[in-house]
Amino acid sequence: MGAFIYGVALQWKLDLRNKGVLITYYLVPLLFFAFIGTIFTSINPEAKETLIQSMTIFAITMGAFLGSPIPLVELYSSEIKKAYKVGKIPLWTGIVNNLISAFVHLFLTSIIIFLVAPIAFDATRPDNILFYFVSLAIFLIVCLSVGTVLGLYIKSTSKLTMFSQILFLPSLMLSGIMFPVELLPKGLQTAGFLFPATWGLKIMTRLQVDLLLYLPLIGFFVLACIINFIKLARIGID
Repeated sequence: MGAFIYGVALQWKLDLRNKGVLITYYLVPLLFFAFIGTIFTSINPEAKETLIQSMTIFAITMGAFLGSPIPLVELYSSEIKKAYKVGKIPLWTGIVNNLISAFVHLFLTSIIIFLVAPIAFDATRPDNILFYFVSLAIFLIVCLSVGTVLGLYIKSTSKLTMFSQILFLPSLMLSGIMFPVELLPKGLQTAGFLFPATWGLKIMTRLQVDLLLYLPLIGFFVLACIINFIKLARIGID
């Protein structure tokens, strides 16, 4: 247990020293929050009602898809994985350490947005704070599991940027966090349901619990876990 905690703490420190990870976990999401928050609330005062949720989903999606896969690419596409095998360290520990570290980083970013938005932009806090943070945690875990797929299957950081954007940009444009999805053509509205961000916005802006809205997120998570398990098994054989 001590070794596991040490591994998580080490990954946390490595993330803080990794500029690419630090930028996608903190710098860009918080700058985007400050910039877009000012624009949204100036143009449309009603944006204050969902500003916290929208900016949090942006931060989590960006960090999970563009930031969290980076340490995994550096680990499983390099000779470092051989050191794991020689030291008889299970390969899955790298994934778990990275997931926990990324979860803490992005949860801290989400808390900053939650605390600052009402002060800076007079944003409305969710009525049920406990329900909000539970929904946030579920959405965060799902996004990180999808980000893990990218980290395991892509073998270079240059390719990772391209494939991460393929997930991130549609999540940004089709989920409703930038503008109402009703403004999109029907085909694009339907396509938006293929991304976790769409469902994350639905559960985090609901006033009451609707278990049916969690089913797609559970589906994303289970599918990602299966895909990750298959790849991890192959890496162990190589």
